[in-house]
Amino acid sequence: MRGWVGRVVGGGLALGAVAGTPAVAQQQSVLFLAEDVPTSLNYDGPAASIGTTQTGFINLMEPMVYYPYAGTGEDGVRLLDFTRYEGRLVERWEYDAASLTWTMHLRRGVRSCAGNEFTAEDVLYTFARAKSVSGKAPVAWFLANVGGVKGFTRDVFKDPEAKKLGDEVTKVDDYTVRITQSAPNAFLLMAMTIYGMAPFDSKEMKAHAKPDDPWSHDYVNTENVPAFGPYCLERWVKDDEFVVKANPNYYRGKPAVERVVMKKIPQSANRLVTLRSGRAQLTQRLTAKEFASLRNTSGVKVVGVYGNETLFLAPNWKVPPFDNVKLRQAMAYAVNYGQAADIGYAGAAKRWESHIPSSFPGYARPDQQYAYDPEKAKALLAEAGYPGGKGLEAFADQFKLAYTAERESYLGPIAAVIQTSLKAVGFPVVLDPIPQTQIGDRRLVKKDLPLSISDTDKASAISGAYQLMVFYISNGAGAIINTSNYANPEVDGLFAKIKAETDQTKQTEMLKAVQDILQRDLAIIPILETKTQYATSAKLSGVTWHADNSIRFFDLSLVP
Repeated sequence: MRGWVGRVVGGGLALGAVAGTPAVAQQQSVLFLAEDVPTSLNYDGPAASIGTTQTGFINLMEPMVYYPYAGTGEDGVRLLDFTRYEGRLVERWEYDAASLTWTMHLRRGVRSCAGNEFTAEDVLYTFARAKSVSGKAPVAWFLANVGGVKGFTRDVFKDPEAKKLGDEVTKVDDYTVRITQSAPNAFLLMAMTIYGMAPFDSKEMKAHAKPDDPWSHDYVNTENVPAFGPYCLERWVKDDEFVVKANPNYYRGKPAVERVVMKKIPQSANRLVTLRSGRAQLTQRLTAKEFASLRNTSGVKVVGVYGNETLFLAPNWKVPPFDNVKLRQAMAYAVNYGQAADIGYAGAAKRWESHIPSSFPGYARPDQQYAYDPEKAKALLAEAGYPGGKGLEAFADQFKLAYTAERESYLGPIAAVIQTSLKAVGFPVVLDPIPQTQIGDRRLVKKDLPLSISDTDKASAISGAYQLMVFYISNGAGAIINTSNYANPEVDGLFAKIKAETDQTKQTEMLKAVQDILQRDLAIIPILETKTQYATSAKLSGVTWHADNSIRFFDLSLVP
């Protein structure tokens, strides 16, 4: 991770708006058309991997640490500097290498939507909830583990006593917290930028606890998430709309956009028509052709960036016949990458040539590449023991290609391209669209999808090492997504060295070695890197690309 050293580091953020954010001129309202609205506001729940759900709780919560504004990209999206940190709820910090402790100085005067002041008690509650691993998808525990916080090991899953917060996170006074790591680890500040470590308003959370739900998961799943963010929840009707209003007490200043209505419009074509009519100001997740059709439309603009979104095919390593490396390699040679890019992305995609996005620090292009080569695919399939696909009929259920049903308008054509090219060499693939709530549960919790494609799974920190930990180290070593159930002890061992290494050159060398292994093994089958795009009213400004690809409403403003 660039910029981390074992010395005093820190960052301050002046009160008021972040640099580049317009001042409030008048009350503004935005209608944001989305494929869905949040299904939960719990970042430790199975829906946490769903983009629309993330957008919900991200706008109601506030990170402890974040990245500064860095200017505007070529296509009009504001960018962040992912090599530096700035204080948010944690105003400044010091690190002591001898004791492996971080002293976090909390920002004073911050108030939640309920009016409660942010103090050390909220940080301790948030870490204690994380260590309880009481959510169905323990994202917060995972991030503390990423950051090397002492005691946040896999022991918490088998020892009730290990679930209790000890001296690893302690209160010095109401506005100071000390965090101790178990070993040198370069990732703590990075982990603290991610939504899964955003502090809760502990007073409100405790007020909604129940004997059988001491950490208020039911409340956060169904009613609200009490926190310190720029917006407060006004109304939430699942499967319909999600409405937020500006938090008047927000410490960075009241947002320019007073109210945002996030409305569920499942069909991308309907979102396009509504935006074009001027009745809405913002939408995402159109098809690439729909985005292209808007680029010359009066009153509308399209902006985008190549960030961390990718398209990949995930054969499950624990499900035969996908445990056969020759078969996986045959699949990689069978995919018609160019056709997938043309049909699915209309010029807004490029070939993904590694298991880490090319924009990430630590990216390296492996020598082994898999071009579209049906004849080579057939030869490898025969070497795998299935000449012409003979014998694969016994695995009919395993060749159901799963993808998110709500994304049919743009994933459907891509899935069809992949199905056609795989069938042409002997793979008996059938399409299997699944509702996103089910696919989120099966990806993040059950991990039982035999074969799937995804264009939304991404690392929420711009780091090759973090991408590795999220997707490719084994589940037993601490991965949280790893949809394909990939496991290689050599990769796990290299990652253990990477996360302790503070020398960027050495870390990059090890990441190159890991990418070579992943490409040989095909932990997943990388297909395309895709452009993250947004369509907005021409009067809307401030769209900023964040690593989780969720819009921050605080960034936005409207020209009167």
